[in-house]
Amino acid sequence: MSKPGGFFKTTNSGVIVVGIGACALTKSPIKIKTFGLGSCLSITLYDRQERIGGLVHTMLPSISDEKIKDNPLKYTDSGIEYLAAEILRKGSSRKRLEAKLVGGAHMFENRNLNIGKRNIKCAKITLEKFEIPIIAEDTGKNYGRTVTLDTSTGDILIRTILRKDKII
Repeated sequence: MSKPGGFFKTTNSGVIVVGIGACALTKSPIKIKTFGLGSCLSITLYDRQERIGGLVHTMLPSISDEKIKDNPLKYTDSGIEYLAAEILRKGSSRKRLEAKLVGGAHMFENRNLNIGKRNIKCAKITLEKFEIPIIAEDTGKNYGRTVTLDTSTGDILIRTILRKDKII
């Protein structure tokens, strides 16, 4: 798989902001944040022992369905594969990794597409294949989310419009 680059930026507050089709990986105490999760899915991988975490913001379920494979981070399956490989390369162990899923909302009227639901299903299949347990999720529904991964604790702060903040 080709190595993507330049897909996130660090703010002055020590928070890495990740865009669509991008990922970031860092150690405590830096936080990782992404905005605008509608049908898109945020998958975080975290190692509590090393206090290292990563977040990928995927847009579509599977890279195998696409003709142009220019950015593996746009796809749930290849995004998870890329992030898992990177966190293992940084010294984590697959046995210590835990995943959390956020997003995958039903945002569009075309019920045939159902991209959010397909993203969630693809993430669960891919994580099961890699034997990484999903310990929490906030998925589906019909509203967008903003998430922040705290690499000190592994907690994810979820913010939505007109709803209370939530931590998973």
